[in-house]
Amino acid sequence: QVQLVESGGGLVQTGGSLRLSCAASGGTLSTYHMVWFRQAPGKERELVAGISRAGGTTYYPTSVKGRFTISRDDTGNTLYLQMNNLTPEDTAVYSCAAKTRGAVVARWREYDYRGQGTQVTVSS
Repeated sequence: QVQLVESGGGLVQTGGSLRLSCAASGGTLSTYHMVWFRQAPGKERELVAGISRAGGTTYYPTSVKGRFTISRDDTGNTLYLQMNNLTPEDTAVYSCAAKTRGAVVARWREYDYRGQGTQVTVSS
């Protein structure tokens, strides 16, 4: 059973940066498609970054492209999300997730393993 634990969230000012981490246990991250989702109060959960298990192809929606970078440390079995030039619209709970089959998709429920999330708050 894979367990995912996020960390690195916090309060940051507009224009600031944060790096989120997702530590995995019970499985090898390189064998999974890995993603970061976020959910703001009153809004639907949104996929903000993905990385495929083979070759490490990355995916970003327009809303974060150029500001967010997903990466994977296979040695440390940790997934990262570097977030730069943050705005109040980025305020949300950020969660990581993993799936074994298919490809990176924007449907949270299709992921086999999901973390609890870490809060990111961006002040104006």
